[in-house]
Amino acid sequence: MPVDVADLVAAARDGDRHAFDELVKATYVETYTLAYRLTGNEEDARDVVQEAYLRAYKGLKRFRGDAQFSTWMYRITANCASTFLGRRQRNRCEELTEDLSTRDERPAASPELQAEATALRERLQVALRALPPKLRAVVILRDVYDLPHEAIAAELGISESAAKVRLHRARKKLRDDLFTRHAEVQARAV
Repeated sequence: MPVDVADLVAAARDGDRHAFDELVKATYVETYTLAYRLTGNEEDARDVVQEAYLRAYKGLKRFRGDAQFSTWMYRITANCASTFLGRRQRNRCEELTEDLSTRDERPAASPELQAEATALRERLQVALRALPPKLRAVVILRDVYDLPHEAIAAELGISESAAKVRLHRARKKLRDDLFTRHAEVQARAV
């Protein structure tokens, strides 16, 4: 039976703890995915998601329903990730590298194409992790979640023009980084 999120929100707002638990179940995958893409780390993503749902639970009475609950959760998650990454930046330690490779479930046309796609995905993940958190958030919200500039600005609490500028800077940094890495790989292969 499909879950009606609006009904769950209304019930949770009235104090039904089970309804809030069901809301978490209905939105967890998308919330975690966003947190993971913003932090680039599974443990950090879990911390961000936990904080996001805690904030959502505490602020549910203030949820007006002007937007979808999932959009509201995106904003809370993006804010939690931004706060988390800012705190981590201030308390920076030497970071351990982590294999964040993902599997493409579709078979490639050939092993060469599959290897090329894997290498490109790895270069892109490295380039995304190298972006400052503010730029990474804009790229992910625009290019992965396909949010318009207006929604990105609202999510991150910035002006629409600032969102456009950050997106332009982020894409330029990604492009430069990816072409530099590709040239280095090609030079080593020769």
